Parts: sequence; structure tokens; C-alpha cells
Amino acid sequence: MAWHLTAILIAASFFDETGQFVPGEYVVGLLASIFLEKEVGAKIVHDPRVIWNTQDIVVQKAGVAVQSKTGHAFIKQVMRCHEAVYGGEMSAHHYFRDFAYCDSGMIPWLLIAELVSHSERSLGDWVKDRFAAFPSSGEMNFKVADAGKTFENVLSAHRAGALSIDETDGVSLAFDDWRFNLRRSNTEPLVRLNVEGKGNADALAAHVSEIANLLGGTGA
Repeated sequence: MAWHLTAILIAASFFDETGQFVPGEYVVGLLASIFLEKEVGAKIVHDPRVIWNTQDIVVQKAGVAVQSKTGHAFIKQVMRCHEAVYGGEMSAHHYFRDFAYCDSGMIPWLLIAELVSHSERSLGDWVKDRFAAFPSSGEMNFKVADAGKTFENVLSAHRAGALSIDETDGVSLAFDDWRFNLRRSNTEPLVRLNVEGKGNADALAAHVSEIANLLGGTGA
């Protein structure tokens, strides 16, 4: 039997059988789904940068999604407080209750290998519908002279139309069919942007372009 898992593991990052990179936010959702099949009603911790795909999967699987500030110290603390079975960051760091809440790159590979081998579906098959349902920009970095002023430029342009504003980590503004998170780097003169949407990749690209102009150019 062919597994169709021509996936390459770099730390805890994956490529599917066609060589397409599977962004970390979709891996978090997939691992959440795996754990919720094993433990009904479990709690799943995620970082606040890109959340809709993970939250949608957790709701479908009757789990409980818990948001944490980005970073291993924060994720581990929140997991312990909630006794969460799994915690994931879009930056490809994954934490496990039964691994003393520690980060592991091998455990995700083993879990996804198990999923693919038992289901006879490729990794690409497992995530392609999620790509379409919740397109994501991936994290973009912008070098700015004045982070405070840059933040205010973006917030001034979007604050009035936002359905919610969350300051768990940086600032996140959510709208009917798209959302963005903007964070300052703790170590570099950078502002980090993530944008996600619901089912419309073209609209997502337009939002990314508009915010990039407010930030002063194209991110990397």
C-alpha cells in the first residue's frame, strides 16, 4: 500500500506529496483534529496569529479552543492551566500534555504518518480543503522606523469597521470574512503581519496589499 506521504520533516514543518509546503497553521488544525478523535472534548491551545482554521476544526470535533500569547513559555503555561492535550503555534512548534508539555518535532511526524497510513489519503488531501476554506497570508515582516506610528496607521484605517479587537498578542482585528494580527518583534525593528480569510483568496490578497501599503511596502 502506498501511503502518499512524500512529506519532508524539517523541525516540525511539512511538505505534501507534491512538494507543496504545508503552513504551520494548517498543521496545528490537523493535529488538533487527530487529538480530538482520540480524546473527545479535549482542550486545544493555539497562538493568536492565525486562528480561524484551528477554531473551526475544534468546534466541529466538539473540543475546546483556548488562545494563548505566542511563545513556548506562554503556550506551556496555558496548557498546564487548562490541562490541554495539545498546543500548537503556526511557527511549527507543537506541545503535548503527555510529553510533559514539551515541544517535539518527531511526535507530529508520527501522528500524521499514522493518520495518512490508516486513512489512505495523502497529506495534501487532508489539507487542501482547509487551504480553500481559510486562506492565509503566512507571516510577513516589515522593517519600520516607528512601530507605534505604523500600528496606528493600520488601526486608524480599520478600527471603525472591526467586529472585534483582541490584544492577546499585538493586536488582532476581525471582520465578517477576514481578520489580521499585527505584532511588534521583541528582538528586531520589525512589525509582523498575518492576514486570514474565509473562502476568498483574491479578497485576502487585496487586504494584504492594502495593509502592506499602510506599513510601507512589501513584506518578506
